[in-house]
Amino acid sequence: MNERLLGILVDSFPKLLSYGIRVTLPLTALSFALALVVSVAVALVQYANVRVLRQICRFYIWIIRGTPLLVQLYLVFYGLPSVGIKLEAYTAAVLVFGFNEGAYMAETMRGALESVSVGQMEAGYCVGLSYLQIMAHVVLPQAFRTAFPALSNSLISMLKGTSLAATITVMEMFRQAQVINGRVYESLGLYSEVALIYLAICTLLTHLQRIGEKKLAGYGGAAK
Repeated sequence: MNERLLGILVDSFPKLLSYGIRVTLPLTALSFALALVVSVAVALVQYANVRVLRQICRFYIWIIRGTPLLVQLYLVFYGLPSVGIKLEAYTAAVLVFGFNEGAYMAETMRGALESVSVGQMEAGYCVGLSYLQIMAHVVLPQAFRTAFPALSNSLISMLKGTSLAATITVMEMFRQAQVINGRVYESLGLYSEVALIYLAICTLLTHLQRIGEKKLAGYGGAAK
């Protein structure tokens, strides 16, 4: 590695890391929070088997899963202004990432809800709980424990996917790498550096996921 490239990488690292912490991580957190809300709502509608609403949810999942994320970003950010709907790039990214991942997570949550024994519902009714109370205090906690590994994987996948926000001008970590590269023309070094930062963050999240799984397994064992 020549001295010029080394100097560029040393100088760019704190800038890339800063954008990763200030933009990429919050973007991921907000998008994941939205995806979680959407997925639980969609999964509950399907679980309750309300015919019309269930069909609407299946249509939403079909559309989202059948179209590329990049196309969805372009439709929302570049397409909607033509019908009078203008969104800031960051807001558009959060909405698209949230509703996109929400469709996939909804299927995870639906499977987790269906894995809870029907007897749990019957037991809840026997002790005088309402449907909503049973869902909130009995079914959903068990479903979340089952779905935790898959939801954690969705979070990690979303973190990496936020790099696509660069295509709609969101100044996140990858976009900052592109800007720096536009000045110094060291594509291999800079993109390798940003890849390593993504790898480090994902490795940390994977470690936290394993800790969470162990704790939840302990709760499950205690419940048994």
